[in-house]
Amino acid sequence: MKDLGVRRWWALAAVSLGVMTVGLDGTVLSVALPTLSTALRASESDLQWFSSGYFLVLAAAMLPAGLLGDRYGHKKVLLGSLGVFGAGSVVCAYATSAGAFLAARVLLGLAGAGVIVMALSCLTVLFSKDERPKAVGVWSAANFLALPLGPILGGWLLTHYWWGWVFLINVPVAVLGLVAVAALVPQSRAAERPGLDPVGVVVSGAGLVAVVYGLIKAGQDGWSNAGAWLFMVGGVALLYAFWWWERRSSQPVLDLTLFRSASFTWGVILAAVAVLSMIGVLFTMPQYFQGVLAVDAMGSGLRLLPLIGGLVLGALPADRVVGVVGAKAAATAGFVLLAGGLLLGATTGVHSAGGFVLGWMAVVGLGMGLAVATVSSAALAELSAERSGVGSAVLQAVNKVGGPFGTAILGSVLSAGYLAHLDLAGLPPSAATAVRQSVFGGVAVAEHSGSATLLASVRAAFTHGMDQALVVSACIAVAGGVLTLVFLPRANASTATSPPDNVRQGDGVAVG
Repeated sequence: MKDLGVRRWWALAAVSLGVMTVGLDGTVLSVALPTLSTALRASESDLQWFSSGYFLVLAAAMLPAGLLGDRYGHKKVLLGSLGVFGAGSVVCAYATSAGAFLAARVLLGLAGAGVIVMALSCLTVLFSKDERPKAVGVWSAANFLALPLGPILGGWLLTHYWWGWVFLINVPVAVLGLVAVAALVPQSRAAERPGLDPVGVVVSGAGLVAVVYGLIKAGQDGWSNAGAWLFMVGGVALLYAFWWWERRSSQPVLDLTLFRSASFTWGVILAAVAVLSMIGVLFTMPQYFQGVLAVDAMGSGLRLLPLIGGLVLGALPADRVVGVVGAKAAATAGFVLLAGGLLLGATTGVHSAGGFVLGWMAVVGLGMGLAVATVSSAALAELSAERSGVGSAVLQAVNKVGGPFGTAILGSVLSAGYLAHLDLAGLPPSAATAVRQSVFGGVAVAEHSGSATLLASVRAAFTHGMDQALVVSACIAVAGGVLTLVFLPRANASTATSPPDNVRQGDGVAVG
């Protein structure tokens, strides 16, 4: 029994490694885009689609990945996804055109969905309800560890080596994940294989793609863009049609009875709210570090480490906090810390001390870690091992919508604050347009013209907009705390402390 307990934690390390592989790809891409523009002769539209296309496919593939895991086996789908992800990374590295690179990104999106969903579903199979908060804490740390590692590794590789290495670094990590998952993770799937329901798969995928694309478009073109609203409204209509179809389908993709549980429903919603509030930091701070403080991508990644450290310190002991005060109080405390850290961050100025900035970011990470680990565990506690794939897919799909939603909202707030405080007097129209586009455009114009006054104006204006975005993020966190107090059940764990029967037997729910 002791060996089994140790094996389960090593298995968790294996699936967390797979999650980190996917996370590294997204953050590495952000620092590689300028190089790709030259190497692949990519247009600005191409560069946008390198990122957007990946996230659209990732969102669309979440529910089908969960369904395939429940039907054919979580371990099999995880292994296949890791293999495809490694292969897609090789294709990215050796792509010779923007079209080939975009096709590889689509392949990575499909594989990434399988890795993310199956990794989370494995937690349900491997761990009892009492153990899941700690397991989710480890999983959360792996998710967020890629945030600083991507820019640090990517920046170093781009500085010293061929650009393809920023994608090839995924390959050994994926291979290591494959070996570890094959050796340590037990086979599991639903005892009765769920139907494929092609109508539900297509409609849910199309709905998620439309909503995410509309949010991305709103973030790029503004909330007044009619096309963005057309996609968002159409996507919501498709998701409603999916819900209507699932209620009448004899073999639904999604078991709607899951939503009868307040713990699952509000766990999913509150996890998305936490992500939504956290986006304020992830969206603004790299720009602050690089545009205002003038550090490079690697330095920006290093400055995110206190955020990650706080997240780990909040997430890993979440199970003990829940055991003492209950899930409701623990999650509420997490949201309070998150809101407090964001409000401190909203007082950041151009010349704020580095220790102050790193300190409030650590508080934000601490609150985020505690809140996410607790509410995610609340949702996972209600999942049977048989439907852990689809249930995990719901949690991840809602989270993936929260990311672009938060970026669109907070990007608009930041942009409005930035534009309102710029001093563009005396600038020619072309230069003024470049300054309005972004803090980086403004800094480039100021440095080219040698205007210290314009440089100070650009940096002060961006910091003002950033502070406003962080205030909005804090308000979202406060709303999350209130929703937690009102709706999240007080306890989310059973009194059982032994591992699930299927893992104790060593053969999964059903061996495929």
